[in-house]
Amino acid sequence: MLRLMIVDDHPVVREGLRGMLESDPGITVVGEAASGDEAVVRARDLTPDVILMDLRMPGGDGVSATARILTDRPESRVIVLTTYETDQDIVRAVEAGATGYLLKDTSRADLLTAIAAAARGETVLSPSVATRLVTRMRAPVAESLSRRETEVLALVARGLTNAEIGRELFISETTVKTHLLRVFSKLGVSDRTAAVTTALARGLL
Repeated sequence: MLRLMIVDDHPVVREGLRGMLESDPGITVVGEAASGDEAVVRARDLTPDVILMDLRMPGGDGVSATARILTDRPESRVIVLTTYETDQDIVRAVEAGATGYLLKDTSRADLLTAIAAAARGETVLSPSVATRLVTRMRAPVAESLSRRETEVLALVARGLTNAEIGRELFISETTVKTHLLRVFSKLGVSDRTAAVTTALARGLL
């Protein structure tokens, strides 16, 4: 019997998944969690084989929860189940150790197949997610932004000035300008607005 835990901040989603999956005789849902922090604690107590993990939740997001759970219990498998499929979200989840990344429009049959595959240690990806990963791998290296460049650009997108960004990240305004110039060069743009727009279009933000 495969032991499954469901993590999602929406009760109706958890109830729907439980009802959908417990009808399979090979699966028992051992528990639920409504946040990343709660998931870490419950995974330690419940020892699930597979965890369906929402990505964006209050009280600890799915990526950080995945990393913490797998540090404590590396034999568990985590499948991210979300509505988000930006390059950044996908890469962060994979880097945290997620075995799979599925979208919430996945059918019951495909979800059951994915859970069984993940339990065997196989990687499971929604077709569109797999396509994005392949496209990202084929993209020129110059398009990849560093973590700091992404942080700076994300704050630009929030409307912060260079001085405000510097205070937020504890770096000088000159350093902020240097990061932005590198971002402009990598994205092939010449101003802040174009940088944000281009990064969003490419899934970098």
